[in-house]
Amino acid sequence: MSELLQKLQWRYATKKMLPTRAVPQEKVDHILEAIRLTASSSGLQPYEIIVVTNPELREQIKPHAWNQGQITDCSHLLVFAAWDNYTAERINKMFDLVNAERGFTNEGWEAYRQKLLAGYVPRDAETNYQHAARQAYIGLGTALIAAAEEGVDCTPMEGFDPAKVDEILKLSERGLRSVILLPLGYRATEGDWLLGLKKVRRPREQFVTEMK
Repeated sequence: MSELLQKLQWRYATKKMLPTRAVPQEKVDHILEAIRLTASSSGLQPYEIIVVTNPELREQIKPHAWNQGQITDCSHLLVFAAWDNYTAERINKMFDLVNAERGFTNEGWEAYRQKLLAGYVPRDAETNYQHAARQAYIGLGTALIAAAEEGVDCTPMEGFDPAKVDEILKLSERGLRSVILLPLGYRATEGDWLLGLKKVRRPREQFVTEMK
């Protein structure tokens, strides 16, 4: 088994974290950079990561996340927040960034810009948000792998009230909507019913279909 697969075998959705053990900032930075470098549709990166370490903010979030202890016991709470809409300004900003970083413009790339502007901007905001939210989940997948690589425990959480989290973190003012939470920390040796249980997944033959 490869080292990466061993680390993925090791990881699990940690139910109880050690509040006294913080994840080193270097490891957090590596996880965040992995998310930043991950794939997104048309390279738009239509979401942001909010890193919440403020204890008071996490205490406010906790009751709106089913009172899950990881919210306050983790050392870093990552909030994946998607764009609430695709706008011409947001799309153009990313295309302009690409041109500036690469140092040239490309006719095909500019034609693609116009195609996205024509296709995305007229759509209703909810359709655009749902598309952006799915991009955030690509980043989540990368975060789970990166955390395992760093030996950091984490728990993806959909069990929360997005509207309340948006209000607490003032995300609406930034044109963002929370999609999923990811506490980062270290597993406790006691009090976690899932710790030590065998990882169970469907067998490959029931999960993968090869069409040759």
